Amino acid sequence: MGTSWVTVRHWGGMTQAGTDQLSFNDKGQYSSGKTRTAGAALKSSWRKGNTGQGPGGLHGAGRRTGARRSWWKERRGCGSGGGPTDSSREERAEGRGRGCGTVQPVAASSYHGHRPGSQAGSSDPRSPIPGPTPGLGFPARRGGAGTARVSKPPAGGAGERRDRSPSPSPRRRGDSGSRRASCRKLDLPGRAFEAASEGDFELQGYAFEAAKEQLRPPRTMRVGLVQNRTPLPADAPVAKQVTALHRRIEAIAEVAAMCGVNIICFQEAWTMPFAFCTREKLPWTEFAESAEDGPTTRFCQKLAKKHDMVVVSPILERDREHGDILWNTAVVISNSGAVLGKTRKNHIPRVGDFNESTYYMEGNLGHPVFQTQFGRIAVNICYGRHHPLNWLMYSINGAEIIFNPSATIGALSESLWPIEARNAAIANHCFTCAINRVGQEHFPNEFTSGDGKKAHQDFGYFYGSSYVAGPDSSRTPGLSRNREGLLVAEIDLNLCRQVNDIWNFKMTGRYEMYVRELAEAIKPNYSPNIVKE
Repeated sequence: MGTSWVTVRHWGGMTQAGTDQLSFNDKGQYSSGKTRTAGAALKSSWRKGNTGQGPGGLHGAGRRTGARRSWWKERRGCGSGGGPTDSSREERAEGRGRGCGTVQPVAASSYHGHRPGSQAGSSDPRSPIPGPTPGLGFPARRGGAGTARVSKPPAGGAGERRDRSPSPSPRRRGDSGSRRASCRKLDLPGRAFEAASEGDFELQGYAFEAAKEQLRPPRTMRVGLVQNRTPLPADAPVAKQVTALHRRIEAIAEVAAMCGVNIICFQEAWTMPFAFCTREKLPWTEFAESAEDGPTTRFCQKLAKKHDMVVVSPILERDREHGDILWNTAVVISNSGAVLGKTRKNHIPRVGDFNESTYYMEGNLGHPVFQTQFGRIAVNICYGRHHPLNWLMYSINGAEIIFNPSATIGALSESLWPIEARNAAIANHCFTCAINRVGQEHFPNEFTSGDGKKAHQDFGYFYGSSYVAGPDSSRTPGLSRNREGLLVAEIDLNLCRQVNDIWNFKMTGRYEMYVRELAEAIKPNYSPNIVKE
């Protein structure tokens, strides 16, 4: 079997790339041909903690000697004795080292069209290689020179591929004295795994850590993200579908309670099939409920009170006070069981089957942030994740965790999925929680999308892959692409301010300038500021 390697070498903040054809035998051993580099001169950096090459020259340019392998073991924190940096010893002591043979996925498309000398993501030779498209990612072996193996995607159809999200990477010294972002595997109760196995859904747990402070105690809490499929066919009676979903979520919430979850969030419009693609009114509008006292809200209130857990419940809302119109809404229920408030979807897609304005329009509640016992949270529903200013406004209003309940399919958005919520966490010094439903939903009647394609009865494949991202660029691996699941993340909210103090995006943001220029840009007679010769 032939496998292609892509070698990226850092040179003063720039990169040069070459490829190497590798052949594997039946024992998994490989041999390589001569590496073809895109340039001639390469610099090596041997500063402590900032080196991209091991003994014996550039990675991949000479023989793989025992000394080099030993050096790489130390460099990656999985060998014995001391290494070139103290961080590897710290990681081994704290159980946060990567360990030998750990792979980090990378999208093959990251290398398409790469030009020698193009700007890299970081001048640090240890900079992580770009992340994957969930389910379409490829395993990569990462060394200091940034070497990534590009192999064939897993066999099987869309529903068989699993999210190959980035493995948590060890913390190492980086910009401004900060530490390389990471999250560690979280120990969850054995009985929770047993219950998840019996319920036939995946259970994962990870923890984000913050530096210990002298004056503030840790603000540690746990969030739970739920991704699920609709248990009954879309043509089943409405009441039966809702009841089946309530029972399914109740079982998953029980496991979340066993894992100590403080805030749980469900996927977008979780009480129904995502039928907005059909543009039919009945029976789909019958799934709409009151946000204040509808059956789903009452169900979630009982759940919240029973488990002392804040519940974020995205539903299709029927607004009885304003002409019985519909909204795409998320209801936030306190751990006391009281309805804390609601928020609405600010951006409505008009892309292919995503023409949801057939049912509801853009939300009118702005960017509310909810103060809970466990932290300040906001809900950026689905399509709002494509709008950076939407994330920004929740952050400006004080959100420490922004949930993004979604319903999105692989053909349209899967390449964007691992990037957007993670970028939002970095840009806004907060945690983000990306949640997507899973599976395929078939509707009784065919529908078209106005794109010239044949009529169809399914929306596409919902690829799950839910994950949590931190303000320091760390993120958990995603849940499965084709299984229901619960992702538990333990987070220390102190990390938000710690990262804010390092990067100061809010302090250096030129909001007054943006406001002035945007105010001009929305005027009918606006003329763009383009300087011409």
